[in-house]
Amino acid sequence: MDALGQLLSSIVVLIFVSLCSKEARHTQKYQHLFRVVALVLAIALSVRYLLWRGLYTLTYSDVLSMIAVWLLFAAEIYAGITSVLGAIVNAFPLSRPLLSLEGMDKSTLPSVDVMIPSYNEDEEILEVTIRAAKMLDYPKEKLHIHLLDDGGTDQKINADNPISAAQAKQRRQDLQALCERLGITYHTRAKNEFAKAGNVNSAIQNTHGDLIVILDADHVPTSDFLDRTVPWMLKNEKVFLVQTPHFMANPDPVERNYFSAFSRMPSENDMFYGTIQKGLDYWGSSFFCGSAALMRRKHLDLVGGISGESITEDAETALDLHKMGYESVYVDRPMVSGLAPETFDAFIQQRMRWAQGMTQILLLKKPFKAEGLKWYQRVGYMSSIMFWLFPFARIIFLFMPLAYLVFGLQVYHASILEIFAYTLPHVIATYMISTMLFGRTRWPLVSELYEILQCAFTLNALVKVFLKPRAPSFVVTPKGESLERTFVSPLSNVFYWAILVITFALGSGVYKFITEPLTRELTLVVLLWNVFNLLILLSVLSVLLERKQVRSQARLPATNSVVIKTNSDEAWVGDLVDLSLGGARLKLKGEGAFVPERATLTSWSHALNKNVHIAIVVLHYDSKSKILRVRFTPETEEQKSEAIAFALCDSLRWLAFQRRRTRPISYWFGAKHVLKVGLKPVLLHMLVLMGKFASQLGLLPKAAKDS
Repeated sequence: MDALGQLLSSIVVLIFVSLCSKEARHTQKYQHLFRVVALVLAIALSVRYLLWRGLYTLTYSDVLSMIAVWLLFAAEIYAGITSVLGAIVNAFPLSRPLLSLEGMDKSTLPSVDVMIPSYNEDEEILEVTIRAAKMLDYPKEKLHIHLLDDGGTDQKINADNPISAAQAKQRRQDLQALCERLGITYHTRAKNEFAKAGNVNSAIQNTHGDLIVILDADHVPTSDFLDRTVPWMLKNEKVFLVQTPHFMANPDPVERNYFSAFSRMPSENDMFYGTIQKGLDYWGSSFFCGSAALMRRKHLDLVGGISGESITEDAETALDLHKMGYESVYVDRPMVSGLAPETFDAFIQQRMRWAQGMTQILLLKKPFKAEGLKWYQRVGYMSSIMFWLFPFARIIFLFMPLAYLVFGLQVYHASILEIFAYTLPHVIATYMISTMLFGRTRWPLVSELYEILQCAFTLNALVKVFLKPRAPSFVVTPKGESLERTFVSPLSNVFYWAILVITFALGSGVYKFITEPLTRELTLVVLLWNVFNLLILLSVLSVLLERKQVRSQARLPATNSVVIKTNSDEAWVGDLVDLSLGGARLKLKGEGAFVPERATLTSWSHALNKNVHIAIVVLHYDSKSKILRVRFTPETEEQKSEAIAFALCDSLRWLAFQRRRTRPISYWFGAKHVLKVGLKPVLLHMLVLMGKFASQLGLLPKAAKDS
C-alpha cells in the first residue's frame, strides 16, 4: 500500500481509537472491551510505525549521520516499549472495596508496631507524626509506636568532628525526652549501616508486633489508617503488604513555581498512586513505596527484613516477597499526608535516588527473568523500572533537531506524506491512549515538562549506576523548608545553555529553510519539532525561579462548620475556607463586628468522632468579606493532639481534595496550560540575576537584597 493508502487507513483506525477510548472513559458496562480495542488498535499503529522506520527510513551516507539515525531510532524503540508496557499494566486498574474493622472482635486483632524512621528531621515534624500515630483508631493495648532515630546513633555520637558529635548527642537526648513525654518507645543503633533499611531492620529485631506500619518522619496518618488496611491482612494470610497512597499536602516546586494550581490540577503523585499502582495491583505487582504501608512481620522475616541491596529498599523488598509467591494489596484511599520537596534542588535529589535505585534493581535483581515471578508480574516491574531510563531518550529527542538543522546530518529520511501517514498517527494514537489511561491524573504535556526538568541530572546519576551498580548511597530528601526570598535555582545553568543551543538551532533551521528549497519539507518538520522543545524549555524557566514562601505548614481547603466563642460566652458561627496545622481561614456568618483577639474554636472532628476545642489568636478580620484568619495556640497536651487530628487526620478531607483536582481536560486545554510561555519567565530570570549581580557589587540597599 502506498503512503496515501496508509494515510487513509490511519485516519480510519484513529477514528476507531478515538471512539473506543471515549466510550471507555464514559461507559461502565463494556469499559474493558472498549479499552482493549483502543489499546490494540493504538499499539498496532505504533508497531506499524516502528516497522516502517526500521525497514525504510534508516538511510545515511556518513558515519556521523549513522550514529544520529540509530540514536534516534533507539530512543523511539525505548519510547515504544515503555508505552506498550504501560498500556498493558494500566489496562485494567483495580479499585478494591473499602473494608473496615467495624463489628470485629477487637480482642482477636493482631498487634501492630508503628515505626517512624528518622534521620535529621526537626523535632516539631516528628511530634506531629507521633501524635497522629497515637490517635490511630485501634485497640491501644495492641498498638505500639516506635521512633527509630538514625541521627543519634553511637557512630554519630562518637564522630571525629566534635561539633557533629555534640549535635548527635543533643538530638538523642531531645528525642528521648520527646518519646518519654508522648509515651512511645525510642530506638537507635550502634552504626548507620544500610541507611533506612538498616534502621528499620534494627528495630524489627527488638519488637514483636504481628504487623508493622512504616511511616516516614513527615508522613502523618489519618485515624482510620489501620481500620482500612488491617482487614486485608485478616482476609488473606498470603498478603505481605497493604500499600496506600502518599498524599502530598504541599505543592512540589513545579506545582508551586510554574502552575500555581495545586488545588486545581492533579499533582505529579496522582498519576502513580491514582492510576499506575491500581494497574499494578490488578497484575499482582503493586509494590512497597517506603511509607504509608502495613506489612506482615513473619513474611518480612523470611527475607531478612527490609532489603538493602539497592537504595530503593521498598520496591526491592516487595520484589523479593513477590518472588516467594506472597501477595500485595493496594488500597486507593489517601490516609497518610506527607511533604513534597520545597526546592528544585531537593526535588532533583529525590528523583535521582529513585532513578538510581530502580536501575540498581534492574541490574542486581534482574526482575525480567526472576524465578518465582509470573509473567505479568515481570511486566509490572519492568514497566516501573523502564520508566526511569527516560533521560537517555529525552536528551536525544531534545537535541536531535540540532544534528540536522545545524550540522546537516541525516536523522530522519521521509517525505511529508509519509510523516502524515506513519509518524503523525503514531504520535496521535499515543496521546489518545495516554488520555484514556491517565486523563484524570495527568494533564497533557505535564510529563514532558517533568522529564525535561529531570533528565540532565538523572542521566548523570544513571550512568554512574551502570558503571558501578553498588556505588550509590541513600540520601535523605530535605522536607519542610521555608524560602525566605525569591531566587534562581542554582541548577539553572544547564537549562540556560540548552535554551541558547536550541535557539541557535532554530535560527540555523530558518536559514536552511530559506536557502535549501529541495529539503524544505523535512526542514519544516524538524523546525516544528525544535520549536516544541524550545517552548517546553522556556516553560522550565518558571519552575527554576524559586518563589519566596515563608509559610512552613501546608494550607488546604476545608469546609467544616465552626463556632468561635470567647470567655464571656460571645459566639460567632462560620465555615472554614482553608486549614493548616497552625491555623485557619474562615468566613463568618451573620451581621455584626468581630473584635476579640483570643477565643476558642469549636468544630466537629471526623477523625476523633467528637467536637474539638482549640484555643486561637485572631490574626486579621476583614469586615467587608467577613474573612477571619486565626492561629491555633493549643494550651494543653490534649488540645495539641486535637489540633493535629482536626487538621491532618481526616481521610475524607484528603479524599474530597483529591477528587476535586483529578479531573479530565482536553488535550488542547492541557497543552495551552503547559505552553503558556512568553517573555515573562525570561524577564523574571533576568531581573533576579541582575539583582543578584547588583547585590554582589553592593549597589542595592539591604531591604532590596532581602526581598
